[in-house]
Amino acid sequence: MTTTYLKRASKTPETETATAQKVVTEMLAAIESGGEEAVRRYARELDHWEGDIVMSDAAIAAAVAQVPAKVRADIDFAVKQIHDFALAQKRSISDVQVELHPGVIAGQRVLPVNVVGCYAPAGRYAHVASAYMTVTTAKAAGVKTIIACSSPYRGGGMHPYVLYAFKAAGADVIMTLGGVQAIATLAYGLFSGRPADVVVGPGNKFVAEAKRTLFGKVGIDVFAGPSEVAVIADDSADPAIVASDLVGQAEHGHESPAWLFTTSRALAEDVMRRIPALIEALPPTARDAAGSAWRDYGEVIVCDTREEVGAISDRYASEHLEVHARELDWWLGRLTCYGSLFLGEETTVAYGDKASGPNHVLPTKGASRYSGGLSVHKFMKTLTWQRMTREAARDIGEVTARISRLEGMEAHARTADDRLAKYYPGQRFERGDPVTA
Repeated sequence: MTTTYLKRASKTPETETATAQKVVTEMLAAIESGGEEAVRRYARELDHWEGDIVMSDAAIAAAVAQVPAKVRADIDFAVKQIHDFALAQKRSISDVQVELHPGVIAGQRVLPVNVVGCYAPAGRYAHVASAYMTVTTAKAAGVKTIIACSSPYRGGGMHPYVLYAFKAAGADVIMTLGGVQAIATLAYGLFSGRPADVVVGPGNKFVAEAKRTLFGKVGIDVFAGPSEVAVIADDSADPAIVASDLVGQAEHGHESPAWLFTTSRALAEDVMRRIPALIEALPPTARDAAGSAWRDYGEVIVCDTREEVGAISDRYASEHLEVHARELDWWLGRLTCYGSLFLGEETTVAYGDKASGPNHVLPTKGASRYSGGLSVHKFMKTLTWQRMTREAARDIGEVTARISRLEGMEAHARTADDRLAKYYPGQRFERGDPVTA
């Protein structure tokens, strides 16, 4: 078997992270020590925003009134799709109770976290879909308090469509705030007094680095990088559709990889011929982003067999993975590493990004090898509990005492000893040799 690169990337997302780490570390330190005033300073300096951070009900109502009815209807449709899929996910997990040994009852409770922070970027584009993807899913999980942030849009306040998406999805608090300062605000509970348990939502490399740095203090959705797309195609694929889908995702940003894995050299060459013209036909902002992304990060790989394509795809572990090939069920059973999978020409990443149902906040930079994307489960905790009878405490106590002493943990062993002595006075038990050192 052979693997041929007709186009190889000159950069990887990892090459661009060092600067972001330095900037974010300094900003987070300043915000942690300076609090809300530091956040306001960054909002003025970086976003030229001097208005209110927390939006009032009156301000929200005034902005929402600007949203055309058709836009509201489209957002409402998408919110329902995301909400219904999230509820179906929620039904896949449940409370459990089981008797593991006579008298030993153990179980789990599945509970939502209390506070979630949702971020939607609004730099190059107004990310309306990101607003409802995150808030809707948290709402479906049963989260009590959802705090949403998005940056000022092109010198003004929050984009009214993003604001409507937050409101329609069920956000409780909405803030006009972007970038690292928004992520820090959510994590530290500034302006709201309610630190988030989990912070979610896409963003640029500085937002992604802020979430990575704060992970542990708060939960996050994924370790995110620039958006990625991979297309698997055989000779049955339509090269025009394949090329369109690669360019469609490359417009996300200058660092967004687009990869084609195929068993057909003729298709690969046809796709490569089409892409420059598709990029050139885009409006200036998208043309600039897609052109740079394809030039620096695009790859085209030709393999001998579909098995080899599957292995390559799993190694790349792309955020979005489309399959334009025969026997879609074979690919569904074979592929194991992707953020979200789009089977057949009829669906596409853009459908998943906007309105089809599964969430579009997904792992990048190979993280789908060990993690899935944002789901209702991200906002839920599986908490275990146990109780037992005194008879069961006798059986478990003996074993616990012996294993504790094998480990050298005498205090642990004595908690079992004390119960055995209390519940069964005068009885002898095999509790292991006491730890003396």
